[in-house]
Amino acid sequence: MENWLWMSAGELGRGIGAGEIDPVALTETYLEAIDGHDARDRIYTVVTHDRARAEAAAASHRAKHGIRKSILDGVPISWKDLFDSAGVATEAGSALLEGRVPAADARVLATATQLGTVCLGKTHMSELAFSGLGLNPITATPPNVNDPRAVPGGSSSGAAASVAFGLAAMGIGSDTGGSVRIPSAWNDLTGLKTTTGRVSLDGVVPLVKSFDTVGPLCRSVEDCALGLAALENGRAPDLRGADISGARIGVLQTLALDEVRAEPMAGFDKARAALEKAGAVLEPFELPEVAEANGMSGILFTSEAYGLWRDVIEAAPDKMFPEIRDRFRGGASHMAADFVAAWERLHEIRALWAVKTAGYDAVILPTAPILPPDAERLLADHDYYVAENLLALRNTRVGNLMGLCALSLPTGVPSAGLMILGRPGGEEALLRLGKGAESAMS
Repeated sequence: MENWLWMSAGELGRGIGAGEIDPVALTETYLEAIDGHDARDRIYTVVTHDRARAEAAAASHRAKHGIRKSILDGVPISWKDLFDSAGVATEAGSALLEGRVPAADARVLATATQLGTVCLGKTHMSELAFSGLGLNPITATPPNVNDPRAVPGGSSSGAAASVAFGLAAMGIGSDTGGSVRIPSAWNDLTGLKTTTGRVSLDGVVPLVKSFDTVGPLCRSVEDCALGLAALENGRAPDLRGADISGARIGVLQTLALDEVRAEPMAGFDKARAALEKAGAVLEPFELPEVAEANGMSGILFTSEAYGLWRDVIEAAPDKMFPEIRDRFRGGASHMAADFVAAWERLHEIRALWAVKTAGYDAVILPTAPILPPDAERLLADHDYYVAENLLALRNTRVGNLMGLCALSLPTGVPSAGLMILGRPGGEEALLRLGKGAESAMS
């Protein structure tokens, strides 16, 4: 049973379907592991024992009678604490929302539950999801699987830790500027950023609605495909026979490779070599407008974020982590006319991206140019915090700014991920290519 904690969600689901794994025993194994783990309260905000046991019992009944609802029916997963959960506090990592208890589940949680997934509980996150580091001195900072001194990446920090430490088969998170992909990379997981608008945000605490997305943090590309299907009540693409041979892949040079530190570059070089050995055709390309778009991030992200949260923040600003509060407040300095103009220019740059990358099956770059920084230094050094947070988000934000779907895959170098950018709405093609890349790098 201990081995179940390290199996992929797909493997667990197939084991349930074959009668080899009972969902009740599986869920109890996870609950025992969670409750016995030293970092439980740094990873989970709440463990929903009663809900998990009731859902596991129902899944067990369905399995015994051959009426399972999906491959993931009976598989235990965790949920970032910005997904509304009926009768259970959803506080988005902030004291500003202390005691907020929704009456109903977020649509994605309700959908996944209808398909038989088992909710283990809610996981810690960066405050209001506004940081790529995962540092949260207000609630808790989850551990990093590779370095006990380092932050785990954010904002889906607990989601990543729950999977990396064997305390969930899959974690559901959100990604506005990199919040699925950064913690996935820094904890050697696979994460899927979905296209803006594809997956419902109903009942999800917002950060920047124009960029917010929902996606899974997993052990494999297959799990990402199954997780997406569970979130939207869809059908996972068939990944059998996925092969990267002959794929034309653009290698973004603009911005993406600037100031990349040794370990992330080593992981990226290792991944490139593996893809080429497997028959992929890699072609470097430049697009200067990517750097221009990145320079507009401040007005595009912070203006909307502060507009959404200003009244709540300014009613009790001292309750916030100052670094997060001040980042929100940066949105107050932008004029409405400049915000509109920035969006107009971003639409133009997205069109340029589409033309420039039309001949590629995907684009690759390092997920993050840095390794996870030291948590204590981030708390003590403001300049270090700001610089590391911006660097952590720089590459992943390309996917959000260009309106794309994206995967982050582990490279075999600890905490160094490979990011694959697909086309808007092209998750199925991206997942097949990602499966081929995963096989090439394994």
